[in-house]
Amino acid sequence: MTTAALIVAAGRGTRAGGPVPKQWQPLAGRRVIDWTLDAFLAAPGIDRIVVVLHADDLMQLVPHAKVEVTTGGSTRAASVRNGLEFLAASPPACVLIHDVARCCARPEFISTIVQHVRDGKTPGLAPALPVTDALWTGENDRVTGMRDRVGLYRAQTPQAFHFDSILTAHRAHQGDAPDDVAIARAAGLDVSIIDGDEDNLKITHPSDFARAERIIGDRMDIRVGSGFDVHRFGPGDHCMLCGVAVPHDRGLAGHSDADVGMHALTDAIYGALAQGDIGRHFPPSDPQWKGAQSHIFLRHAVGLAREQGFKINNLDITLVCEQPKITPHATAMQSALAAITGVASDRISVKATTSERLGFTGRQEGIAAQATVTLVKTCA
Repeated sequence: MTTAALIVAAGRGTRAGGPVPKQWQPLAGRRVIDWTLDAFLAAPGIDRIVVVLHADDLMQLVPHAKVEVTTGGSTRAASVRNGLEFLAASPPACVLIHDVARCCARPEFISTIVQHVRDGKTPGLAPALPVTDALWTGENDRVTGMRDRVGLYRAQTPQAFHFDSILTAHRAHQGDAPDDVAIARAAGLDVSIIDGDEDNLKITHPSDFARAERIIGDRMDIRVGSGFDVHRFGPGDHCMLCGVAVPHDRGLAGHSDADVGMHALTDAIYGALAQGDIGRHFPPSDPQWKGAQSHIFLRHAVGLAREQGFKINNLDITLVCEQPKITPHATAMQSALAAITGVASDRISVKATTSERLGFTGRQEGIAAQATVTLVKTCA
């Protein structure tokens, strides 16, 4: 039984303030939408993710193998309808519809909703929290009356439905609606309530960013690792540096292909994971690694990070040498590292410096590299 997630992110979010819509604003070092997507990417049971974006924002989202994009409409209901019609070309059994501004949803919370909708006891279900505060009516800053809070709930997303049922409901609905439960109810669908999560707030006002950052910060395991490597020059007509063959009148000597930049980067990831260095995982005494391409080592380190639930937030590599010149090749190196690690190239820094003709690099006897990485894991 397949389950898709439909993330609604086409709104302009003017109440939240800021120069851009709230989904694109920074939060704890990343954008709101990035935290939302990560939660769904990490949630067991989600087979597809479709993000509904405003037509002006289609280039804002970096392509991802598991994330598809379609264009929204003039209202929230129209945007959801567009997303459902996009999914209808290859319909899932169930769909979770989520507001992008609820960026603190936990993967475990999402997975619980997936399991409930797959159980199929009702065609729809949604998380909610019972209202516990006293309710007043008011006018001109004065209390004018009271309301009974019994049976009242604060709605949340993701709201989950059997796909065919909610698609039919949206096709029959005219105008906008506060959420998809309202559209489901208007179509006569039975919707169950399950327990919501107090931390699953929706960013609406400027002050909500600070609260969301506190919630996310409390869940984050942040690791920083550093790596350093050196290789001497030897015979050859190029140097392998950060995955790029850089022409030079000498090569780099080493047991593998001697990619000093990639080796430093690999050790930085191992270091952040407290997993030693390349030599522990790929001993130079083992002949099978003689002449090996260094991307093998780097892919292994990246795989370990993912197995432990970490996302590589950014990579920073400095190459220290007099020759060859690095700057003309830096963009190609970023692209090569992005392809190997899965990290967006705008989160990868490759730069170079000299040692002012001092030391072995100054004497052009070899190249040194230093790397730093940041790993982030959102904890339950």
